[in-house]
Amino acid sequence: MRRSTLTRTTVETDITVEINLDGSGRYDNETGVGFFDHMLDQLSRHSLIDITVRAKGDLHIDDHHTVEDVGITLGQALTQALGDKRGIRRYGSCLLAMDDAQIRCALDLSARPFLIWNVNFPTSSIGTFDTELVREFFQALSTHGGITLHVDALHGFNSHHIAEAAFKSVARALREAVETDPRKADAIPSTKGAL
Repeated sequence: MRRSTLTRTTVETDITVEINLDGSGRYDNETGVGFFDHMLDQLSRHSLIDITVRAKGDLHIDDHHTVEDVGITLGQALTQALGDKRGIRRYGSCLLAMDDAQIRCALDLSARPFLIWNVNFPTSSIGTFDTELVREFFQALSTHGGITLHVDALHGFNSHHIAEAAFKSVARALREAVETDPRKADAIPSTKGAL
């Protein structure tokens, strides 16, 4: 069962994440940050990973701790659900267009976290959501999920479209990477024999 439930509690946030890697993209996300919930919904829907997030954070300060800590907890839950990574495809990529925005993502579930982020936003916020937090989320997800993650914006002039295309592109790449490889369902996808 490639499922995980994880809770992270700090002075700043209280977060519970449930995921099912073999789901259908069902989502139920409540973080108190509307735009972020919308992005998490996209991540679930397009990865086909069922995701439920309940987060209470110090939103009276700003959204930063909530967004970052959800990324941390989701990354840890992903690592837990993948186990020894036996049988997964490991790699995933997606070139995704959304209106004016085009985002390219390539990732490796390598257990060697590294983020390459070549995404700029023309505005500092989307509604009340700070666009800097998009990178913060993916940095936390990459670090705590053990993901080598490259995200590049090739085009785009609308910040909402750029952010949403980034989440969708990562989701589609993640879907590919966590899928079972029918040709090697019993093997760890590394010449080292471990990931």
